[in-house]
Amino acid sequence: MLDVGVKAGDEARPPDAQADGALMARVASGDAAAFRGIVERHMAMVHSLAWRMLGDRAEAEDVVQETFTRTWVNARSWTPAGGGLGGWLRRIATNLCLDRLRRRRFVSGEAVPERADETPGADAGIDDARRGAAVAAAIGALPDRQRAAIVLTYYEGVANAEAAAILGVGVKAVESLLVRARQALAHALQDHRPSGQGAGS
Repeated sequence: MLDVGVKAGDEARPPDAQADGALMARVASGDAAAFRGIVERHMAMVHSLAWRMLGDRAEAEDVVQETFTRTWVNARSWTPAGGGLGGWLRRIATNLCLDRLRRRRFVSGEAVPERADETPGADAGIDDARRGAAVAAAIGALPDRQRAAIVLTYYEGVANAEAAAILGVGVKAVESLLVRARQALAHALQDHRPSGQGAGS
């Protein structure tokens, strides 16, 4: 089995299209060391996308595993176009997440991993954690494609055109998904005020 487990200290490294291309050429020839290099370069990004889409650490790690398994198996079919290797991996991971969301809908109130280290007893920290949980829950309640559009554009920093390619729709459709998602989030988060604000404020 491929070992692509996510480690707590992993950080995304800036993509290098030329290096990715060289590594993928070696992966296509069955080079396991080159494959490990691809995993190390892109694992944090794939995990972040999957976690935000699914709201569950274990399922996100399953998606990471499957994404890189498919990368290994389909390396010969990859071409350096349409967002490069990062775009290709995002497309695989997003589709895997959408498949899982179609099978079962759930909302996780778990805090985003980057925000999990809260300062005990600090009111501001508690409010930030509650706000983060409320945002995560609101995103989790969005229809699948609206959630994907928000995650790709706001959290992953993907341009609308690339998000459209990943989702297999036109740019106008992505813009429409984003408008509807922002409206739904604004409505949902009206009921999640930080502590210190009364219901009538």
